[in-house]
Amino acid sequence: MKWTVLGCQSPYPAPGGGTPGYLLETGGEKILVDCGSGVLSRLGRYFPPHQLDAVLLSHLHADHIVDLFVLQYAVWTAIRLGKRKSPLTVYAPSQPAGWADKIAYRRAVTHQPIREGESVAFGGCTVTFHRTEHAIPCYAMEIRAGERVILYGADAGPSTGWESMCRNPDLFVCEGSYLHRDTPERPVGHHSVFQAAEAARRIGAKRLLITHLYPEYDFPSLLQEAESAYNGELSLAEPGWTLSL
Repeated sequence: MKWTVLGCQSPYPAPGGGTPGYLLETGGEKILVDCGSGVLSRLGRYFPPHQLDAVLLSHLHADHIVDLFVLQYAVWTAIRLGKRKSPLTVYAPSQPAGWADKIAYRRAVTHQPIREGESVAFGGCTVTFHRTEHAIPCYAMEIRAGERVILYGADAGPSTGWESMCRNPDLFVCEGSYLHRDTPERPVGHHSVFQAAEAARRIGAKRLLITHLYPEYDFPSLLQEAESAYNGELSLAEPGWTLSL
């Protein structure tokens, strides 16, 4: 498996960056995980977007899906020009209905709803969906290929049951939306950087990639906070960051 960061900021992209989106390559298949603002442009640095084999959307908030509606046009045009024969399947929640109803597009894109505990297989790996604590239905993804595991946490509050999903993942991709000092008083379904690091320590993650970063935070402050709670291999997400397992 190969995991590449396409976008990793929120709630808006930094110049030249993107909100959440990741490329999973496994067994010759190319899977897009989330599709935020700026993601499609960065994906084009690797291959044309109509060559995707599938899209997985963790939840239907705009910072994770907005480029999907441009991807629809890319796939539809490729089908009309004979560059692609089959529609692109998007695996995504069915709620909120107002957004879910917009996922399917002509003969270009189909929507396959996802649910708690269900799994889908791609190119030698299995992806299992786990509900997280968030304002709308949101699913972490446990991605397994042989003995290797990536746990993509999507958006998730600190009460999310990571321990029930998996232990000792090779890579834990966890959002750290705030420095801990800026965490809102009322729960909003997001982790601080400190909470993300604590979660990684609790589940014994071999490597932690903190993502969903506010563009105006500086990396030294983020790293200092993460290192105070986690002493494993640690990275802050940047477009182009990649790891092969």
